[in-house]
Amino acid sequence: MNKERKEICLSGSGGQGLILAGIILAEAAGIYDGFEVVQTQSYGPEARGGASRSEVIISKEKIDYPKVIKSDILLALTQQSCDKYIQNVSEDGMLLADSTNVLKMPSFNGRIYQHPITDDAIKVIGNQLVTNIISLGIIVQLTDIVTRDAIKKALSARIPARIKELNIKALEHGFKIGEKL
Repeated sequence: MNKERKEICLSGSGGQGLILAGIILAEAAGIYDGFEVVQTQSYGPEARGGASRSEVIISKEKIDYPKVIKSDILLALTQQSCDKYIQNVSEDGMLLADSTNVLKMPSFNGRIYQHPITDDAIKVIGNQLVTNIISLGIIVQLTDIVTRDAIKKALSARIPARIKELNIKALEHGFKIGEKL
C-alpha cells in the first residue's frame, strides 16, 4: 500500500456474497497483515437481488472516520452498482468491473480493469457463488492491498470446511486473472 489509508467499495446485488468478501478482506488486513481496519455494509430493501455494498478501510494509522470518503478501489459486479458508485472513486483510483454484467463502461480517469468474473465462476470453477472470491483474488493480485497469504488464511478461517477447497480454487483463479490484466 502506497498511502496510509485505502478505501475499498465492493458493490453489486444482494446474494453475490459481497458482505462476506468484505469481511474476509477486512480480516486478512486486520488479523493477518496487522493493519487497522473498519468494515461496513449496506443492502437495498430487497436484500437478495437488490443493491448490496461492503466497504473496507485499511490503514497503517488509527482510523478516525469509519466511512469511505473516496474509494481507491471499486469492485462493480452489476451495471447498477457501477453507475451508482463510480462517481465516488478517487481520480487515481481503480475500477474492477465484471464484464459479464457491466456492459457500459463509465467515463473514468483512473485505472479500469474488466473481466467476465461471473462467467468464469460458472465456466471455470463451476459455481456462480464464488464470483466474490474470484474478485478478491483479482483485487489482491492487482493491488497488493493485503498479502496473498493473509487473504488465504482469512478465507480458510471464514469458509465452511465443505466448500473450502472450491473457494481456495476460486481465489487462486482470481490471482491468475489479476496477473494477466
